[in-house]
Amino acid sequence: MKAVLFGVTGMIGQGVLRECLLDPEVESVLAIGRRETGTRHEKLREIVHRDFFDFSSIEGEVAGFDACFFCLGVSSAGMSEAEYRRLTYDVTMAAARVLAKRNPTMTFLYISGAGTDSTEKGRVMWARVKGATENALQRLPFHAAYMFRPGYIQPQDGIVSSTKWTRILYAVVGPLYPVWKALFPRYVTTTRELARVMIFVAKHGASKRVLESADFAQVLRAGAPGRPETKA
Repeated sequence: MKAVLFGVTGMIGQGVLRECLLDPEVESVLAIGRRETGTRHEKLREIVHRDFFDFSSIEGEVAGFDACFFCLGVSSAGMSEAEYRRLTYDVTMAAARVLAKRNPTMTFLYISGAGTDSTEKGRVMWARVKGATENALQRLPFHAAYMFRPGYIQPQDGIVSSTKWTRILYAVVGPLYPVWKALFPRYVTTTRELARVMIFVAKHGASKRVLESADFAQVLRAGAPGRPETKA
């Protein structure tokens, strides 16, 4: 499998990259970001791209891939809906449209969030925007597109967030992970589990297009029952 990865410097993206590099069935990874990761590996190639609203200049370099792991995201804290939509919906769709054009057999895997509003009409701003993004992705002519809605994510394998306030938050709540897992098992996952289930679904598919945290361990335990029907 040849994969494209967005958001490689973020916590989830770091986890996906690590598992991709360890997986013998992942032949290569193309990481697209605004800066280099500093990681060196024979399976990894990086493109530094500044304008995440326009990928036309690198369109020729993103052809021939089997999967895209889109782990890029920002917090909505302090943002207007228009600003958050620009940095969430517009950025995601700018990349996805180019990828769909160049890779009609690609599987697109998108990191969304628990509580995302598929109706696009709810009271929570970020949930509406994420819902609109999910819906738009599923209308694109990919072979398949899957939405992942994690709740609390515990970093593992030395992974840390690139955002200062998130690092502080995890320093406080991270030691309580066993408690969160015991009390809220349906809403808690880890960077390792999330990455592995995304890679598994990229290779084998899943029975539904939107996967919540409660689905992750079940998918890995039972195995995906096959891809849902693809679009005509």
